[in-house]
Amino acid sequence: MQVNLPTSLDYLIIILYLVIVTLIGIFSGGKQKSIKDYFLGADVVPWWAVCFAIVAAETSTLTFISIPGLAYLTNLNFLQLTFGYLLGRILVALVFLPAYFQGELSTAYAFLENRFGYKTRSFASIVFMFTRTAADGVRLFATAIPLKLMLGIDYPLAILIIGLIALSYTSFGGVRGIIWVDVIQFLIYIGGAIVSALLLINLIPGGWDKIFSTANEFQKFNIINLGLSEGLAKFFSQPYTLISGLIGGAFLSMASHGTDQLIVQRLLATKNLKSAQKAIIGSGVIIIFQFFIFLFVGILLFVFYGKLNMRSDEIFPYFIINVIPTGLKGLIIAGLFAAALSTLAGSISSLSSATVMDILVPYFKRFEDDRKKLLASRVVTIIWALLLIFVAFLFMESSQAVVEIALSIASFTYGGLLGTFLLGIINKKATQEDALAGFVAGIFVMITVISLKLTAWTWYTLIGVVTTIIIGSILASLQKK
Repeated sequence: MQVNLPTSLDYLIIILYLVIVTLIGIFSGGKQKSIKDYFLGADVVPWWAVCFAIVAAETSTLTFISIPGLAYLTNLNFLQLTFGYLLGRILVALVFLPAYFQGELSTAYAFLENRFGYKTRSFASIVFMFTRTAADGVRLFATAIPLKLMLGIDYPLAILIIGLIALSYTSFGGVRGIIWVDVIQFLIYIGGAIVSALLLINLIPGGWDKIFSTANEFQKFNIINLGLSEGLAKFFSQPYTLISGLIGGAFLSMASHGTDQLIVQRLLATKNLKSAQKAIIGSGVIIIFQFFIFLFVGILLFVFYGKLNMRSDEIFPYFIINVIPTGLKGLIIAGLFAAALSTLAGSISSLSSATVMDILVPYFKRFEDDRKKLLASRVVTIIWALLLIFVAFLFMESSQAVVEIALSIASFTYGGLLGTFLLGIINKKATQEDALAGFVAGIFVMITVISLKLTAWTWYTLIGVVTTIIIGSILASLQKK
């Protein structure tokens, strides 16, 4: 593969970007006097900033390079999933957020303590920590793949650069600094995608006529897929159908945005319930727009290149390296950095907040002083950053596609986690023992379903949720007799 490495101008743009976002992250965080300031932003972050920060946090480099590749191979069927994402966020706004804003909740898992007890809270928090560390370690490594190619550096150096920059403004700026940097990150990477699309439109001979004729010939603009063409027997093995998109996307979004501390931490940083609801629903609208842009870039790449003999997630990086001119190339690479840093910084902060709020403070009385809590929080932040870097190093030798690894890791636990939250809301008789048994059952069922590949990945979360609720409810009914 031909590689046109960035020029001095590209490197200058990338370095300026990294320096600027680091400084903004540090200074926009203000002076933290307590762990509430550090992890919750002292409840002074506007809802629209949290809205953009949510989208940036869930958009990794995997999304930036893989979604265009998906449309290059197929069409716009993936958008059906984003409609489910919006539906799931509306349900989070109506069902979960009112419960979160009743009283002083510091993490998503504090709700489980209020409903079931401390064991459920700590177990859910620990499950989150393991899942988030593994999944985001993979995402950190995934970022190193295009950066290694584009900057001509080794994997370990690329991983260290991203990890240490994210650590610097996470440690000093707290969640407020992270949110404001994420707003900038969103504008940079979405701007990079739009610039790529405009450049492709300009480069394709024949312009819009060629784009529409080729896309229509290969049915690239197809959005709705009922999934009935291959019969009911294969219905649940298709990931991107209208039903699996709406239902699977809704439950996945409810799990990731209603029970995952990465997102809930941002929602708790808003001023009140109404602001949090606007932020979560607004992010669902933006995510549809964002994925349409990424998918449209993939269609344009298909029209521009035709069929290339390479992996689909290599197509967009290949275009960036060999076609995008100097200066703009630096901007696009900065967009890759932006997608990576937003996810990584949020992951470090959410892991730290869960460790301090759910484990250290309840267990160890020595952390009652605000200064000690704040110092411990910064130390824990450094430890989690180093652990994520270490996990990314472990995946350097993996031969499996990183997208598959990242998706499967989250799927193992999301169903059980969401099911436990819903069990607490809909079944008033369920006790802590019922919830823990249902949670564990949901995880084991998901391990079986995923290992045997019984359904498409879009159904994983729903299966885990149903298992957890059924087992928990049965146990609750038996104890009352």
